[in-house]
Amino acid sequence: MVLEVLGVIQHPGHPRSATILMVAALFKVGALAFLIIALPLVGTGFSKIEQAWPPAVDGGVLSASLIAMIGVLWAYEGWQDATFVGGEVKDPQRNFPRGLIAGTLAIVVIYVLANIGYVAGLGPASLGASTTVGPDAARAAFGDVAATAIGIAVIISVTSAAHGLILTASRVFYAMARDGVFFAPLGRVHPTYGTPANSIIALTAWATLLAMSGTFNTLLTYVVFVGWIFYGLGGLCVIVFRRTEPDTPRPFKVPGYPITPILFVLSAVAIVVNTVMSNPVRGAIGIGGSAIGIPIYFLWRSRNAAQAVASKAHE
Repeated sequence: MVLEVLGVIQHPGHPRSATILMVAALFKVGALAFLIIALPLVGTGFSKIEQAWPPAVDGGVLSASLIAMIGVLWAYEGWQDATFVGGEVKDPQRNFPRGLIAGTLAIVVIYVLANIGYVAGLGPASLGASTTVGPDAARAAFGDVAATAIGIAVIISVTSAAHGLILTASRVFYAMARDGVFFAPLGRVHPTYGTPANSIIALTAWATLLAMSGTFNTLLTYVVFVGWIFYGLGGLCVIVFRRTEPDTPRPFKVPGYPITPILFVLSAVAIVVNTVMSNPVRGAIGIGGSAIGIPIYFLWRSRNAAQAVASKAHE
């Protein structure tokens, strides 16, 4: 039901959606700011830290750390989604790099400080056992009323995240349809609002089906695991295009090239390979599901090419 409501909100266009996202972000940051400041002052979790580092670092610890990174990377997801609305951003060559860098750095600082607050509020053992970290930390330090308030902030945060993803990801379906490799109706815009209304409806319906198909952790693993396959390929493209198209104008160049993209690609490979080795079934499903798209893409493109030839012959 929540997804459907968010889909309806998306139809009129960016101003209303952007306002909702801004209000939700302010509410979420306000709640986190409270925890970041208050929990270290009031909590007793720091006194419960007995050992901050494992006694030995071996292959098992590294593998478990990479698996744990799935949830961490999901927390930082969203930086790549901004690119989906590139065609609707003013001066994207200037604004995108600044926005991505500033937004990502801000999120890193906020989340690291928030986790320090959680440790201060609960301590390592209780933190590891908790499934509702924010409310539990608030309850331990300030009681049930504070826990309820933080729980409401969490619900708003989750809802606003879904809202932002519908706003950005629906543009992927729209772009694919416009390129002739997806259903043509999804490439149409609303006659009044100018938004990709059909794409928004399709994405909302698909998200609803996924939400009913499995647990959150299962979907989380698939999304992050498959996502990092393509993030790694994107980083590899930076290197390839620098070599194959050296004279192409580049308003923004990757700092630290080629070390930065190489490290990024290697990190992506490590995450993907470790996930496959740790859970071969999920790895096979994730890779297999993505690989199905390759022949579908070529079939769709060849069909469109055949239609174009037939249309010219008819003329």
